[in-house]
Amino acid sequence: MRRALALLLPLWLALLSACSRSDGRTELVIQRFFGACQADYGQLTDPSKADGECGIITAMINQFEARNPDIRVIENTVFWPGYDQLTAQLAANGAPDLVTMHSSAIPDYEARGLLEPLDQSLARIGIGPEQFTAAARAGVTVEGRTMGLPIDVWSPLWHVNLNLFRKAGLVRDGAPVLPTSPEEFHAQAEQFRRATGKPYFIQVTNKDYSGPMRIFYVWMLQQGAPLFTDARHGNFASIEGRRALQFMRDLYQRGDSALNMDYAGAVSAYLKGEGGILVDGTWMVGQFDAASRNEGSPLYQGYAVRPFPFLFHGRKVSLVDGHNWVMPRDPRRTAAEREAAQRFLAYFAANDFQWARTGHFPAYREIIESPQWQQLPHRQDLASITRDGEPLPKYVRRQSPIESIVGEEAAAAFTGAKPVDRALADMQRRADEILQSY
Repeated sequence: MRRALALLLPLWLALLSACSRSDGRTELVIQRFFGACQADYGQLTDPSKADGECGIITAMINQFEARNPDIRVIENTVFWPGYDQLTAQLAANGAPDLVTMHSSAIPDYEARGLLEPLDQSLARIGIGPEQFTAAARAGVTVEGRTMGLPIDVWSPLWHVNLNLFRKAGLVRDGAPVLPTSPEEFHAQAEQFRRATGKPYFIQVTNKDYSGPMRIFYVWMLQQGAPLFTDARHGNFASIEGRRALQFMRDLYQRGDSALNMDYAGAVSAYLKGEGGILVDGTWMVGQFDAASRNEGSPLYQGYAVRPFPFLFHGRKVSLVDGHNWVMPRDPRRTAAEREAAQRFLAYFAANDFQWARTGHFPAYREIIESPQWQQLPHRQDLASITRDGEPLPKYVRRQSPIESIVGEEAAAAFTGAKPVDRALADMQRRADEILQSY
């Protein structure tokens, strides 16, 4: 038996090699987050018939490959946000050709020389940074170089259940009445709770700390405070940081917020009509708008979405980030592979409107100024973000691990696991240790 297996092994290896051999097409390795949905959209080649981030990007990649039969797209879908996997791949000299990356993560990879500037590649396909919106351009520009092709600009939002707001008497002229100060927030939350028996606010409180981080950042920025004093120091243990985190703690401890929610639980609770406001991003606008057209949904004819209201009046500002395609450095990348990547970037830029149907803001001025985009549901209600949006500072590296620290410590404070001052001190110390470690 062993001798038979030994004789068969070379044949098996030869067959395996033949099966894995290229079919003559240029291979383009794309690595992305946004989830996997092959069962629903794996065969769809018309993005206009897809919905949601996963569905639309899957259909776009399918359409690109169908229109470019000489290119074989290898699509790696990673668990959000995918940076640990990317770092391991780069260390092992296994760089993909194109990768989705948040604007806030670009400076860290760029500073370590891991990304290839795209100015020349984009120029070859007729794309220049002057075509981008201001926020999208800021998201990919580091020291005057364009480090990625912008996909979108996104922002955390308040998603409102208008049906419950009507019941609470918080609708005027068809629009939600939102607070303009912490005091009004508490008063409206109490009014809402008395009328509906439900919490006013739904937010992520555990497991996924991006939500608490974004809320804390927004309410610090609204006070006119910088999040970082310089490239080596955060500004979290400050008067503004304490005011923001104390307010987060107060609203949680007073019962204004739903309790013990991870991300999936928060979205599910909102869709079931279990609270008035969900804090979530632009990527959910399409799904919630679709629910508002479903007669069986608690959101039926009762969905609105707004930017974060300005509760602190130091600055009128909205926190924004963005998704981008970046090209990791790879000295082994061939001219044919580079040309395939450029064709993909050109395709994505030309079809950015389809991607913007997710709810994200387009990366291109031409699209955001077009009637076609402005007539999409809820876009006029969110238009102020295109003027007030501010990305995280480019001079600060390691934003991704710092965001995890900020969210973790903020959640520990507002849920009562830590005193506010201790959480802020730990947040500051841990963030500074990372900032000063390179």
